[in-house]
Amino acid sequence: MRGGHPSSCPMDAILRLLMGPWTTYVLWILRNGGPIRFGELKRQIAGVSAKVLTERLRALEAAGIVYRHYEPTVPPAVTYGLTARGRELDGVLDALNDVAVRWQGEDRHRPSGSGAAMATADER
Repeated sequence: MRGGHPSSCPMDAILRLLMGPWTTYVLWILRNGGPIRFGELKRQIAGVSAKVLTERLRALEAAGIVYRHYEPTVPPAVTYGLTARGRELDGVLDALNDVAVRWQGEDRHRPSGSGAAMATADER
């Protein structure tokens, strides 16, 4: 890390934002599904609470990564999507997907009982 203090590192801020609970999954869904209403987004992320999803969306909106479009209908229609800044993360999300798919395939072929976290002496 350059600059001494962690907050002076540009990676610190972006990693803190992206590594928040559910954040990369929210970005992945918005990236692949386009603009989406809150309820549909929540349905696609099994296990996330409305409170946590709202917090993550607000943080991403404050960072300029996600936009929120409000339509004053009854009931109100709120749609979320990626901004141009959010689209800059496409390559990062693609790289994470590539690793996830590869690891999933490797783990399927791994003998049971030899968890992914167990590294051989050569891998360390």
